[in-house]
Amino acid sequence: MLKRYALPEMAAHWTEEAKFQSWLLVERAVARAQAELGIIPRSAARAIDRATFNVREIERFERETNHDVIAFTRSVAKSIGAAGKYVHYGLTSYDVVDTALSLRCISSLELVELALHELRLQCARLAIAYKHTPMIGRTHGVHAEPITFGLKALSWYEETNRNIDRVRSAIAELHHGKLSGVVGAYTQLAPKVEARVLRALGLKPEPVSTQVIPRDRHAYMLGVLALAAAGLERIAVEIRNLQRTEIGELAEPFGRGQRGSSAMPHKKNPIICERVTSLARVIRAYSVTGLENVPLWHERDLSNSAAERIIIPGSLTLFHYIARKLTGVLAGLVVNTDRMAQNLEAAGGSFYSQALLLALVNAGMSRDDGYRLVQRLSFAASSSGTPFPELARRDPTVRAQLDGRALGRVFSLKRLLKNVDAVYRRAGLTLARS
Repeated sequence: MLKRYALPEMAAHWTEEAKFQSWLLVERAVARAQAELGIIPRSAARAIDRATFNVREIERFERETNHDVIAFTRSVAKSIGAAGKYVHYGLTSYDVVDTALSLRCISSLELVELALHELRLQCARLAIAYKHTPMIGRTHGVHAEPITFGLKALSWYEETNRNIDRVRSAIAELHHGKLSGVVGAYTQLAPKVEARVLRALGLKPEPVSTQVIPRDRHAYMLGVLALAAAGLERIAVEIRNLQRTEIGELAEPFGRGQRGSSAMPHKKNPIICERVTSLARVIRAYSVTGLENVPLWHERDLSNSAAERIIIPGSLTLFHYIARKLTGVLAGLVVNTDRMAQNLEAAGGSFYSQALLLALVNAGMSRDDGYRLVQRLSFAASSSGTPFPELARRDPTVRAQLDGRALGRVFSLKRLLKNVDAVYRRAGLTLARS
């Protein structure tokens, strides 16, 4: 993974040193359990507990053996002399690799969850601060009806909540290890060894494994990260769109010494949100490879291995990075409420069209006749620049159906937004979770 997109706390889980340390953690737990059950001498387990490894030595051994686990166990065994013959006793490579991978994925997902909690707090802050700040809502990129900016942020908040729950479910999926041997049939070590070791490591035995933990668990994690990344991208795309010059309602924070363009000094570009979009695409692509890793040949083949060295640390690292970056954007988000009011005003009141249609229907007009009338008035307002409410009040057909008081109720922004509080109340318990 490029250092450019790896934050230190996540990157620390995916170094070669960390990988071998997690393997050694499993080897030590296995040796302790085997000694307790009388399978290997207790003195050997104590020696393995003191064992170390040397990364450069492992790399040298791997060039010779073309097998990273053998290279690792040779380095560990060398560090303790004669007792080294009991390192990896009765195990196959993926007993260690997959169990250790579960531990690293869980630790990494916990960082991901924490990052989502921080993002959720910023979404909640915006939702509360701008609860009653009106702005035009858009469908198909075109003015529709008013919403509030707080309501938009509240939808981000709710989606982040769902993604937190999904990450927690992925953590539960990965809380499994396996020490069931070369084909998953416990031909060399009994299930009681596995149970004892995994209990010590805080994991559960894979109910039925092959030589590997079934890859649907890893595919699920990658799918969760892909879906959550799509949620981050949804926020980023919205900010990018609302930062467009002709809209200008939101903007990324722009640092004092920041430059927007090498050629155009006036530019302030939404580069972080664009980066979120770009890396979310990579995470989604990795999830497809995770699905393709599920159908391995028979009890295992190695077709998943090389890809997983990229897609698992890559997805976790990139997601953690973009979640933290987007949190920074929301923390410093420039919210231009004046521009929101101007864009709302620029709509010329055309967003009252549905309210007028319903009022005409309630007054006795057929829906089709009412629709044609309201459409004609709104198109006329758009072409003439005359506000829609003004044209409607002048129209004799409208006046014949609705008096001034009724039209006052129709053309009320407060009335259109009367149920925003109800949405917040429905989300009240969720908001309390922040």
